[in-house]
Amino acid sequence: MALHHFYLKASWPGGRNEVGTIEADKLKTNISIPKEMDGPDIGTNPDEMLLGAAATCYIITLAAMIERAGLPLKGMEMDSEGIVDVTKGVFTYEKIIHKPRVVLTSEAKKEHLDKLNTLVEKAETSCMISKAVQGNVALELQADTSIG
Repeated sequence: MALHHFYLKASWPGGRNEVGTIEADKLKTNISIPKEMDGPDIGTNPDEMLLGAAATCYIITLAAMIERAGLPLKGMEMDSEGIVDVTKGVFTYEKIIHKPRVVLTSEAKKEHLDKLNTLVEKAETSCMISKAVQGNVALELQADTSIG
C-alpha cells in the first residue's frame, strides 16, 4: 500500500469578512467568503474548491479510463455546477452536477460510443473525491457523448 501525503498551509487574519491565503505545492491563492454569502469575494472559497476538486478528479479519471480502453478520443471538456442550500443560516452543499462533453473521432464505431457511455458513468463512482463526498453530496451527470 502506498500513502500519498498532501500539505496545505492556511492563514486567516481575523473575522468573518477578512481575506486569507492558502498555499500548497502548486496552489497559492487568496480565500474569502463569496459574494453570494455576503463576503468580500476575493480569491476562491471552499465551495469553488470542493467543486474544483470533484470536477478535476472526475475528468482526469475519465481521461485515464478512455486512454486505457483505447477509445479514439477527439476532445473532451466539462462544465460543473455546485448547489449550496442555505436554510435558517445552515449551509449545506447539496449537489454537484458534472456536464461532460466527450467527442470521439469520426473513425469511431457504435461499440466505441457504447463503451464511452459506460466509462462516463463509471468515472463518477471511481473518482476518489466522489467516493469521499458520497452520501453527503448528491452527484449528478448530464453527459453529452458523440462521434464527430
